Amino acid sequence: MGRFDGRVALVTGAGSGLGRAVATQLASEGAHVACFDIALDGAEKTAADIAEHGGTARAIRVDVSDPASVKDAVGAAWRDLGLPRVVVNCAGIGKFARTEELPFEEWTRILGVNLNGTFLMCQAALPHLLEHGGSIVNIASNAGIKAQPYSAAYCTSKAGVVHLTRCLADEYLKRGVRVNAVAPGGIETPLSAATGGMLPADSDWELFGRISPVDQFRGPETVAAAIAYLASDDAVHVNGEYIRVDGATLA
Repeated sequence: MGRFDGRVALVTGAGSGLGRAVATQLASEGAHVACFDIALDGAEKTAADIAEHGGTARAIRVDVSDPASVKDAVGAAWRDLGLPRVVVNCAGIGKFARTEELPFEEWTRILGVNLNGTFLMCQAALPHLLEHGGSIVNIASNAGIKAQPYSAAYCTSKAGVVHLTRCLADEYLKRGVRVNAVAPGGIETPLSAATGGMLPADSDWELFGRISPVDQFRGPETVAAAIAYLASDDAVHVNGEYIRVDGATLA
């Protein structure tokens, strides 16, 4: 018996990195997984890997920053797999830049995916979760708890995710839906690889390293395990919390 036997899980950003690790983890424990990603080929690969190991998954393209796209994707998952019981918001983007040089378009793009996208997925899924209860796990970051240089937009978006999580947990406390968050530190994903080389040329890498030490970078599986715990009935009395999975880099 798996912790998610027969439950439908929606996972954004499932085409790579942490999202793929979460989708695989939940499927290994019996979930039927809707693999959401703006890059459909990545989502299809994740779904195929899950099926190859005997699981059930469906790849669905979604732009989490677009309300219509989110609504359509959640509806498609419901029609194809059944009533969602678990939502994990892994989709995220980031960019290092000096704040005085950051184009407003980049600010809005990062908040649009990381914060607005999390809100839109929660909003679209909640009517389904309220039918039989369920769990939402949002992906924050330790950068949303403590300041980090060259990352004003990313840090702000993730701080917003932490407080959005608390607000939703309070609102739905007595309606059968739990909402929690995980705050990872540095993990090895395509996002971290892509953004790692974007620091300003003469930036203080040593300062940045003290906040998120390179030697703390690990694969996403440990974070996925924490997410699975929060999403499961094992965490039935955990609500409105965030769990740091960062090697105590904020101590």
